[in-house]
Amino acid sequence: MFRRRRRNEEADQPVDELDDLAETDEVDDEDGAADAAEAYNAPLPPAPRPDGPWDEDELDDPQEGRIDLGGLLVPATEGMELRVEVANELIIAATVILGDSAVQLQGFAAPRSEGLWHEIRAEIAGGITQQGGVVDELEGGLGWELRAQVPVQLPDGTQGAQLVRFVGCDGPRWFLRGVISGRAAVDPDTGADLENIFRETVVIRGGDPMAPRDPILLRLPENAQIDPASGVAPAAEGGDEEKGRYAGDLNPFQRGPEITEVR
Repeated sequence: MFRRRRRNEEADQPVDELDDLAETDEVDDEDGAADAAEAYNAPLPPAPRPDGPWDEDELDDPQEGRIDLGGLLVPATEGMELRVEVANELIIAATVILGDSAVQLQGFAAPRSEGLWHEIRAEIAGGITQQGGVVDELEGGLGWELRAQVPVQLPDGTQGAQLVRFVGCDGPRWFLRGVISGRAAVDPDTGADLENIFRETVVIRGGDPMAPRDPILLRLPENAQIDPASGVAPAAEGGDEEKGRYAGDLNPFQRGPEITEVR
């Protein structure tokens, strides 16, 4: 099920009313559904970013208070753990863990004149609903986002659901995607801390030619110490390529390459 709500709407209406609203929002006419899909995927310019995330050219000292991962400058926060995600021996994403919450950060190249987030939201939602999950689109603290119940297999072999938030931001020739999981996916106060990390991240796109949606590669900071017990997280195998690039691994607490000296 994929439905759209405005910010705070779920707090103002009981669950049965929300279900009724979702039913009334369904498009019965096939031509109307096609028109709605075409309008949803129409090219849109990047939205304003008055509070970040930032491009490196927008700050006087973008490295101040941040960890340099090459393509991303991640804000250093007290008590954080920082892990990197590896695919085909390349570092493509970073995960910040605070207590029992996490946000995975990944940057992509984007067209100069239009954003990607409206298209990627639809792709993520479609992939999750095909798996039997539930996705709500609503306007949150970081703009339009997806809140999803993603089917997962529990350690005892039974099926469960993982609650996650997919957030995104279109910048100048780049797109930054975040996957918020753990307590921050359901608790607003905890979520605000992870939202702030997303906002304060700086994206370094670079001047080299890149195709839209190519990942912005990262690197380890200088003098970083890697925990040898954590090993290297392998790239996801099989499945839809687009889903793998944008949906995230949805398990940021699985031990991957870990920068142990950070804050």
